[in-house]
Amino acid sequence: MRRLIRLAAAAAIVAAQALVPANTPAQALTTATTATTATTQSCTLNNGIKHVIYMQFDNTHLFRDRPGVPSDLEQMPNLLNFMTGNGTLSDNEHTILISHTAGGILSSLTGLYPDRNGITVSNSYRYFKADGTTASSGAFKYWNDRVDDVNADPASNDPLPNMVTTGGITTPAPWVAYTRAGCDYGAVATANVVLENTGTGTFGDMTTVFGAGSSEWNEAAASNVAPPGTPARALAQTDFVGFAIHCGVNGGLCAGNTDARADLLPDEPGGYTGFKALFGAKYVNPAITGGQAVVHDTSGGNITDPFGHPGFPGFDGVAAKVSLGYIAQMQEAGVPVTFAYISDAHDNHTLVRASGPGEADYQAELANYDQAFGTFFARLAVDGINKSNTLFVFTADENDHFAGGTSTDGTWSHTYCNITAGQVCPTNQIGEVNQNLTRLLPMGYTPPVFTAHSDSAPTIYVNGNPSRDDATLRQLERNLAAAQAVDPYVSTSPSPVMLSMADSVGQRALHMINADVRRTPSFTYFANPDYFLSTFNTNCPDLAHSVPSCIDYHFAWSHGDATDDIGRTWLGIVGPGVENLGRTSDTWSDHADIRATMLALIGLKDSYEEDGAPIFSFLATSKLSSQFQANRDTVVKLRNVYKQISAPFGPFAHDTLVASTHAIASGSATDDSHYTSVESSIASLTAQRDALEAQIRTAINNATFGGGPVPSKDQAKNMAAQARQLLQQASALATSS
Repeated sequence: MRRLIRLAAAAAIVAAQALVPANTPAQALTTATTATTATTQSCTLNNGIKHVIYMQFDNTHLFRDRPGVPSDLEQMPNLLNFMTGNGTLSDNEHTILISHTAGGILSSLTGLYPDRNGITVSNSYRYFKADGTTASSGAFKYWNDRVDDVNADPASNDPLPNMVTTGGITTPAPWVAYTRAGCDYGAVATANVVLENTGTGTFGDMTTVFGAGSSEWNEAAASNVAPPGTPARALAQTDFVGFAIHCGVNGGLCAGNTDARADLLPDEPGGYTGFKALFGAKYVNPAITGGQAVVHDTSGGNITDPFGHPGFPGFDGVAAKVSLGYIAQMQEAGVPVTFAYISDAHDNHTLVRASGPGEADYQAELANYDQAFGTFFARLAVDGINKSNTLFVFTADENDHFAGGTSTDGTWSHTYCNITAGQVCPTNQIGEVNQNLTRLLPMGYTPPVFTAHSDSAPTIYVNGNPSRDDATLRQLERNLAAAQAVDPYVSTSPSPVMLSMADSVGQRALHMINADVRRTPSFTYFANPDYFLSTFNTNCPDLAHSVPSCIDYHFAWSHGDATDDIGRTWLGIVGPGVENLGRTSDTWSDHADIRATMLALIGLKDSYEEDGAPIFSFLATSKLSSQFQANRDTVVKLRNVYKQISAPFGPFAHDTLVASTHAIASGSATDDSHYTSVESSIASLTAQRDALEAQIRTAINNATFGGGPVPSKDQAKNMAAQARQLLQQASALATSS
């Protein structure tokens, strides 16, 4: 059955219009008052929640990057005031390691740390092949895709899932809890929930979803060989990438829709058969507009590719007005659960370069974002979608470190600076320090053959994948640990490049050991985040001036590292059952906690144990399960120590990383006893941590969602005491090493 969405009374429309900035185009509100078709669904959520709207920004900041320049959210008061005035905005939220877009988003979506969701290194990663060399793969792929999505030969390539979890199977999908409850789940550029590419290889996105030889697959195959920069080359991405609706158990928008395809999740716990989905604007747009090919952004403009063809504009093109316009259209069409990505505002995709704090184009884009949110909230108010019946969640994948000098007027020097040649960079220089790792090694030293995943925190893969105590590998680690270079933002003299290092022992404590053994690097090199490290020279500014060290102004916002300015971000929650705490720093949380917090409030449960724990202080106790209410004090105390021992940015991880760094840098070819001793201690502590973490995780899941026994107060007290002892031991190890 389809029905017309009834619009609010004229008085509600007038009130909503009053919320919109004065320069909002009239067409934006006209779009909001255009009737669309919707499907009656059996989507049942707790606490009067009828809608779920989740937004995850790319690198959007609550904290200021330079004194005197308002932060990103401060320049978006429509969003900032909505969160602080109606719910809770935490500035004590954290991401995971390695702290990149794919990893941060996927931990948020699944509630799992990287070692259980498969994305331990992103946004791309390397893996060891059977011959001991490595190949590269991308973290952004559709949920069911493989590491090697081109070839089918398991002898020379990695046949396991990209999203791999314990046992070598595909990580449970984030939409399943919702679709099993009868809710359609819409996604806008949401990592790996939508098609990410037009790959037609054996396990490519198009092959996985549509099948080889289908009309969609044939379109993609033709697009992939069309001349670059042409509409034909973009067509398949425009039609099939970036948008999806995973339909509920009763069919939802997929019911009777010949464009729907089987929603295949063969490894899903408990099975997942008979479900369908719509993939890409070619099929989603008509389903949410009553047959139209075009969806409008919040300014009333058509959402198209760069050639004007209706559909996906590309991931860099998903600005606030695009995501918000598309989400509003989905909600109005009866898709009650929507997840979306919003691209960053600090990269100028027209000029193809980074912008700095206070720069005119950056601030103009933030003003556009602010206006888009004003229009979005007004449009939803007209639709009757508001804080009384909707759970709103807003966050960012991670924070950034700004690699740049100082500017008194918001202007920045968008030029290369040749550090190798001794060039003196201007005070307002902008850009990461590109550094060739191999040129940091001592003269006369011959390193083993290795590859690196280029990053500010590069992962290093030594050919042959030797054991961590291999003498050749250990010498490479020592030499890189001692490396120094010139970072002009710090000094004109050489200073240490490395901040922290972790090999396979330390990476386990950080939840960075992949369930696919081929994908765990020899070690991770967490550098000063001003740097971007690779194994090749940088063109500065061209091929004729290729040098080992140069500032490249095209990229200035660094992440990946284990520093606080990257790891600490923000989380805003508004809706029924959410406490109105305004801005707060009182509760420590990370991205794995977001899903558990949402599900606890809306009354759904996953078919697996999440690593995250609900942020109980943000939620009204009376709105949670009776089992939790009966055990509240016990569970809250357990949660606090649980996060301290489990989180990648928590104190246990921090202290073991400090100890690991000192141990890896220590020793010599003739005496490596300190390294051996400290690594043995880290391994022992981490094994104890893993066992205790699993016990507390089960206890919190049982108390929150039911399905098992809840520990007594004495049992909980004993687990908390064990956790504190582990924290003390890790702290002592960090101090003594």
